[in-house]
Amino acid sequence: MSGPDPEHARKMALQARLVAFVLAGTMLLWMGAQYLGGKMGWDTRYVFLFDFAAIAAFLWALVVTYQIWRSRQG
Repeated sequence: MSGPDPEHARKMALQARLVAFVLAGTMLLWMGAQYLGGKMGWDTRYVFLFDFAAIAAFLWALVVTYQIWRSRQG
């Protein structure tokens, strides 16, 4: 019986780190876009564009987090 694969653990750690950076970056960019949109009087359709981009990034992070979780179960 062999122990855990260190290469697989390293890949999972890199994926988890990427998810963390995407989540943090998305949140910062989204908050910045909301602030600028309010200060500069952007049309709401442009603000919604940033909202949808943030939702897409959060969904991607959710899917990748689920994949990491599933790979750790097996």
